[in-house]
Amino acid sequence: MVGYVALPWWIATEGGARDLALYGIVISAATIITMPLLSPFGDRYAKRSQIVFGLAALTCGALLVALAATLWHYSLPFLIATGLLTVIAYAFIMPSSINIAAELVPSEHLSDALSLQKTAQAMGRIAGPALAGGVLALGGTKATFWLSFILLISAALLATRIPTHSNEHEDKHSAVATAGKTIGAIGAMAHWWQELRVGLHAKWTIPMDRGWTLVNFISWIFLGPAFTMLVPLKIKSLGLSGGWLGACEAALSIGMLFGALWISNALAHRFGRYRVRVAIAMAEGLALAVVGYASSPWLLVMAFLCAGIANATFVLVGQTHRTLAVPKNFRVRMTAVNIMTTNIAGTLGPAIAGIALLHWHLNTVYITFGVLAALSAGAFMFVPRVREFLELEHHEVKDWYGHQYPEIFAAQASKQ
Repeated sequence: MVGYVALPWWIATEGGARDLALYGIVISAATIITMPLLSPFGDRYAKRSQIVFGLAALTCGALLVALAATLWHYSLPFLIATGLLTVIAYAFIMPSSINIAAELVPSEHLSDALSLQKTAQAMGRIAGPALAGGVLALGGTKATFWLSFILLISAALLATRIPTHSNEHEDKHSAVATAGKTIGAIGAMAHWWQELRVGLHAKWTIPMDRGWTLVNFISWIFLGPAFTMLVPLKIKSLGLSGGWLGACEAALSIGMLFGALWISNALAHRFGRYRVRVAIAMAEGLALAVVGYASSPWLLVMAFLCAGIANATFVLVGQTHRTLAVPKNFRVRMTAVNIMTTNIAGTLGPAIAGIALLHWHLNTVYITFGVLAALSAGAFMFVPRVREFLELEHHEVKDWYGHQYPEIFAAQASKQ
């Protein structure tokens, strides 16, 4: 999170909106490619090795950026190259870190372990931006990049202390050799694409899930830039220091934590999942429109706090329902489609924002993106059968898609 704050601030300071947009487009497009290419490694190699390798790659990238900021000069192609290294690293880290707890902890203690893991991540999301903002304000960009490098190398060293599960085969090759075997994963990548096509067919054939996916896709085109590339530009337009960027990111993380822990359940219980899902998703867009309008740094922080609460709430309200509704053997396939559509929207959003900034003032673009995100979220009301679906209890919604559309899943299963 320290690097997440420092890097866009440096790009905004040296390169401006054009460079931020180009960086976001390339990184999002690279994510779409690396996901199918590297996902086959998930079940082939020890998860500890993948985590250590990924963190080592992140550390190398952070070192290169810190050296560039200290000894050389700003170069967008260089930052894109290190950004691509980061994308590859996260492709190894994320799947393994999500699943490794199940291999290290007895099943009766797994929920406690996952809770501890999520709590640690939430604390990092809050502490990282706050720490980055303080260092940016006091020591500048160079010091912040060196702090990112120190934290990452500490994490990589700690990751080597993760025990290897006794039933898990630890690959005999080094982590570096593991990365060199990408060519051998081409066949598995083809299988991944086949799984993706199956999931896409099922998702598109079910009217409710098709509409749900389209609403999320269109909304994220506008939400993505409002949460990322437009933020440092807004801070700079007000003449504020990088410390306020850290404060805004920390407020967003705190809001997401509060929304996940308390507010989402309380609102759903009080008003019902459907009403909350529609209203809070629209409120998120309006909170980001306030960011575009704001001229006070404290109003910015409060708007991001509210946007974080709204984001966590609308994601969680209905997420469990939607997951349970999918037959178990199709969940990974349909999740892959969700990730793909989000990444495509994440590529389109910065491009549209970059073009818009060539013609309109930053505040106008920010407010417009917030309002369009709210309107897009409001289209959720027109998704077929969604009110009926969200009013069901958890036990009633299990395999709901399979019961409502048995012919879809039976036909796809017969092709496997």
